Amino acid sequence: MPALSSETLHASCVAIDGRAVLIEGRSGEGKSDLALRLIDRGAVLVSDDYTICTRVAGVVHGSAPANIAGRIEVRGLGILTLPHVERAPVALIVTILDSPPRMPEGPRTHRIAGVDIPQVALPALEPSAPVKVELALKHLAGDAG
Repeated sequence: MPALSSETLHASCVAIDGRAVLIEGRSGEGKSDLALRLIDRGAVLVSDDYTICTRVAGVVHGSAPANIAGRIEVRGLGILTLPHVERAPVALIVTILDSPPRMPEGPRTHRIAGVDIPQVALPALEPSAPVKVELALKHLAGDAG
């Protein structure tokens, strides 16, 4: 496996306690909305809508393309500038689904830049979605602290 690999994903990204959570889904499904609600709970913006995922020495880091760094689309308000971090190690992928399985069959992963990352499917616009993301980060991606 080469030491460096990267790919750009159609995903928003926030950092929770220094670990990145990628939020992927189709346009209009709530990626930015879920990111904004996580930011309201203490997460920090990494990237909105597109995230560059780069593997260095076996760890995938998420970062924003230069032209959108520190910016997030807030439906009804437009593009706003928020505090952000330049990059963070990716610990979890949230895939937005309207009706995810009630009881998933087991842990799932998604390969990014050659590394398997824990993955969970959630409906982004449920009121409990931000809490579920935090729980998934703790229980599926391991608790860093």
